[in-house]
Amino acid sequence: MALTKQTMISQDAALIGRATAIKLSHPHTVLGTPLNDDIPAGCDSLIVGMGCFWGAERLFWQQDGIYSTAVGYCGGFTPNPSYDEVCSGKTGHTEVVRIIFAPEIISLHQLLALFWENHNPTQGMKQGNDTGTQYRSAIYTNSDSQHTSSITSLKKYQQALADNKVMAAITTEIQAASTFYFAEEYHQQYLAKNPNGYCGLGGTGICLPPSLNT
Repeated sequence: MALTKQTMISQDAALIGRATAIKLSHPHTVLGTPLNDDIPAGCDSLIVGMGCFWGAERLFWQQDGIYSTAVGYCGGFTPNPSYDEVCSGKTGHTEVVRIIFAPEIISLHQLLALFWENHNPTQGMKQGNDTGTQYRSAIYTNSDSQHTSSITSLKKYQQALADNKVMAAITTEIQAASTFYFAEEYHQQYLAKNPNGYCGLGGTGICLPPSLNT
């Protein structure tokens, strides 16, 4: 079967990539914090994919308790991929936002509620008009407790959909995080630099009820 942009590539067929990582030379455009792999004491991190990463990143940097956000690639096979390579569907990665947050100010449950409510997690290898494996819905966790909470929140949002007569199954991929690869510098905080740029966020219109967000 020929590979299409909606067919996940195998590891053997993925692009070879490169050993050199993308180096970012500027801090976060909005928050002023470093864009690197350091997680400050008292902070935690979560990686989510919810379609085009430009709008998703803005959603999270606007929240109280966010130390930093960065866009990048995760969930695939190709080391240090470029944007064009990810968009080809030949790396296995999806576009993601890495969120570094202070749990005492914004909880994991609050982040997951934002995740579920601001995209459509039932669309498989697409998000809105954006089609391809790089737009699939995903949560990449960094601990067993995060993984358990993410699975539980999926079940609760599936219940919320059903309660609103949306019977489509959630297709969100929930896995332990593999390597997060930073996207190119021009993608970082793209909508702060380009306020009229494209934002593909669009949810189902169904909220995760507070009674389920625990």
